[in-house]
Amino acid sequence: MLEHGGNLNDAVARLAFPRSAWLDLSTGVNPQSYPAPILAPEVWHRLPESSAALYEGASLYYQASDLLAVAGSQAAIQALPRLRPHSRVVVAAPAYAEHAYRWRQAGHSVSEIAYADLDAAVDDCDVMVVCNPNNPTGARIAPDQLLSWAARLDSRQGWLVVDEAFIDVTPEESVMSHIRQPGLIVLRSIGKFFGLAGLRLGFVGAGAATLAQLADLIGPWGVSAAAQSIGAAALSDVEWQAAMRANLRVQGDRLHALLASCRIQASGSALYQWWPEPQAVLFHQHMARHAIWVRLFSRGALGIRLGLPYQESDWQRLQMGLLSWPEVAANGMLE
Repeated sequence: MLEHGGNLNDAVARLAFPRSAWLDLSTGVNPQSYPAPILAPEVWHRLPESSAALYEGASLYYQASDLLAVAGSQAAIQALPRLRPHSRVVVAAPAYAEHAYRWRQAGHSVSEIAYADLDAAVDDCDVMVVCNPNNPTGARIAPDQLLSWAARLDSRQGWLVVDEAFIDVTPEESVMSHIRQPGLIVLRSIGKFFGLAGLRLGFVGAGAATLAQLADLIGPWGVSAAAQSIGAAALSDVEWQAAMRANLRVQGDRLHALLASCRIQASGSALYQWWPEPQAVLFHQHMARHAIWVRLFSRGALGIRLGLPYQESDWQRLQMGLLSWPEVAANGMLE
């Protein structure tokens, strides 16, 4: 299994801080979670049925109707490669490692291509997978460009898979409303923007035939009734969404400015910042000494990703750790 952020148990097991002492910035999940409603008792003692309220909320939120609810976009990432015969797959890199891993695991030929070189690669592959905005770098591709690529791929029965897990703060950049365009598949996550990663809820937007195949492969009861009930409330709460988008833009700018003040030139989205760090392992160890858990990228694109702190004391802890980093970096070792 690949390593991901949120693995705080690993930090607790290896280092001398109790779990309660850690500031976990290793994911890009919004630390200000949507306030989940109290659920009806039947949610817990009946098998989950498809929720009309969930799909109504999702159709409104995503401006699309051809949708399939899944147990987090990860479920679709694992299942989609099994719907195609052997294919030449291009995955935009660096990116969420599960994409390349799952296509390779299913027996496809996978090439990882830099974002700047994707246009030249479209006509030499059967499937292209793009995170937009990219996780971890925050790189973005304009919707018109993505739709053009989808059309070129569809001309030979290919797919463009767009992972929009982190796009909720800038919904105008989404291509979800275009999912009736042949060749386009879009993945969305409830976990990131709504701060509900533990809910395990996401959506796939695609043509009806692809969604039917995907639903059949995933099987019955793929999304719990609890997840459907909470998801329906979150997707329909337009007032909360608007306020949170404004809040996250401010918080994202603050994190970017804090890093810049420490001479770290980062990029990312409102929910995280990333930078290529030559001493990434040392930085990771240094922050762990301060009981701050960050996301280390030690293979491929060497770098660090930070999520948003939650409260003011967390911001102060992060600032203290960052201010002491230049001396550690200059020495090349921890004291």
